[in-house]
Amino acid sequence: MEALHIIGEEHQSLAAVLHAIRFMLKEVAAGRLSPDLKLFQAMVRYLDAYAEQRHHPKEDRLFNYLSLRSGEGKEALDKLAEQHLAAPQRIAALQHAVDDYVADPARFAEFAQAFEQYADFYRSHMQLEEEVVLPLVRRHLTAEDWAAVNAEFREEMAANDLGDASKADFKAFFSKLVACAPAPLGLGPRPWQD
Repeated sequence: MEALHIIGEEHQSLAAVLHAIRFMLKEVAAGRLSPDLKLFQAMVRYLDAYAEQRHHPKEDRLFNYLSLRSGEGKEALDKLAEQHLAAPQRIAALQHAVDDYVADPARFAEFAQAFEQYADFYRSHMQLEEEVVLPLVRRHLTAEDWAAVNAEFREEMAANDLGDASKADFKAFFSKLVACAPAPLGLGPRPWQD
C-alpha cells in the first residue's frame, strides 16, 4: 500500500499550501502582512505543476484499479474523473486571477475570491477521495493490484527524481515555499526569489 502512503503525503503537502495561501490572504486583507506577489505566483505554479499535473495522474492510475475490481463507488469515481479533466480550466482561472492581481494590486479581492473558490473545491475533492474512494481501494484491490500500482508509483517517482530539467524538484520547491511563508506557517516572511 505504498501508493496510499504517497497519495496521503501529497494530500498533506497540497493542504499545507492551500492553508498557507488562505492565511496569507487573510493577513494581507487585515493589513498585517505586505503581499509577496512573487510568492503568491509561485504557490499557484506549485498547485498547477504538483497537484494538477503530477498528483492527479497517479490517482487516476490507482482509481482505475478500483474500477476494474468493483462497480462500488462508480458515481464517486466518475465525479473525480470529471474533476480531474476540468483541472486545466480550474487552475487557469486561478492563474489568471493571480496574474491580474500582480498587474494591478487593486484586484486583490478578485484573487482572494478566486483562491477561495479553488480551495473550497479542493477541500471537497480531497474529502471525496479520502472518505469514499480510498476506503474502497483498500477493500477491493488484490495483492497483485497493489504490487502493480506500487511499482507504477515508484517508476513515476524515479522518473521525476532523475534530474530531468523538465521535471520540477517538488520537495525543494515546497521547502522554499515554507522558507518564504510568514510565521506561524513558515520561516519567513522573506521575499520569494526565482
